[in-house]
Amino acid sequence: MKHWIDTPEALSARLRGWRGQARVGLDTEFVRERSYYPQLALVQLAIPGEVLLADPLVPGMAEALRPLLTDPATVKLMHSPSEDLQALRRGCGVLPAPLFDTQLAAALCGLGAGLGYQKLVGQVTGQTLAKGETRSDWLRRPLSESQLRYAAEDVLHLHALHDWLAPRLAGSGRDAWLAADMERALRAAADDAEDPWPHLGLRSAAGLDSAGQARLCLLLRWRDREARRADRPRGWILDNELAVSLARRPPRSLAEFHATLDRHPRAPRRGRTELWALLERGPDPAEFADMPLLSAEPVDKQALKALQSAVAGIAEREGLPEGLLCARRHLEALLDGRGWPEALDGWRRELLEPVLKPLLPAG
Repeated sequence: MKHWIDTPEALSARLRGWRGQARVGLDTEFVRERSYYPQLALVQLAIPGEVLLADPLVPGMAEALRPLLTDPATVKLMHSPSEDLQALRRGCGVLPAPLFDTQLAAALCGLGAGLGYQKLVGQVTGQTLAKGETRSDWLRRPLSESQLRYAAEDVLHLHALHDWLAPRLAGSGRDAWLAADMERALRAAADDAEDPWPHLGLRSAAGLDSAGQARLCLLLRWRDREARRADRPRGWILDNELAVSLARRPPRSLAEFHATLDRHPRAPRRGRTELWALLERGPDPAEFADMPLLSAEPVDKQALKALQSAVAGIAEREGLPEGLLCARRHLEALLDGRGWPEALDGWRRELLEPVLKPLLPAG
């Protein structure tokens, strides 16, 4: 049975009756098409036989949710929760813990990487779930019955998935792997710090020399700060193509700067004075002395293929999806000499390093 909850008093009363629950299904609906931060629009909670659809737009709902979200005795069951975690941190001020991600658990059980909720429910329970509300306006009120039904379905089967996945993980010893990845996910969601080297995420920056990459890094840092301040998508502040162009050929005068931006269809209208001052001042050599660079040299395809083949062999041996073990960008970072990626630490490193290290260039 599902219940629409739109007062903190009603939510607190319902949740008092849930005390002692070892597991609670949890999902959110949020909107972020026009913002930097996801705007929490709905919180779905489930125990066997009961689903609560809580309206987080009502004042006081975040405070009513926090005790359950942070209760260390209640495992929160979620499916692919990375964006939901951001929405909950922003909307409720806390993160749900402890956490069990059914998508990751399914991958660790050998069911495949990145399985969607509907597909996983079908594989495990045999039930077919309807689609159709993924693009809904979740901020409108009242929500339609179709939206409420869809939202309830998103948590209704999490207990059944956990019942099937948890004993298989424990039997294989991979429950510790899941727990480690859950801790990593929660740390990542809690970390709102600025990326010190955002240029490393743009492959188009590889064609820039070191001075150009430093300029690009400055521009992208500025873009991130402005996007956070205005709560607007990064691309609305400064798009990647223009950022790389300005870093490659910085305008030599204010007039040239404005002319360059005026020719670009997605150039910013606001913040130009600060952007020009940033370009005119340029990077501080001392600050960027240790900046990691994207290599302009093409990746050694033969070496990359050898690493990919080795990863494929480990994945086959362990019955895991290759993508769960290691992404191509991590292998490229290893070949570029950027050190062992943090994303491959823990159980992944134990599996990968003994096989990959002998294949890496010396030094």
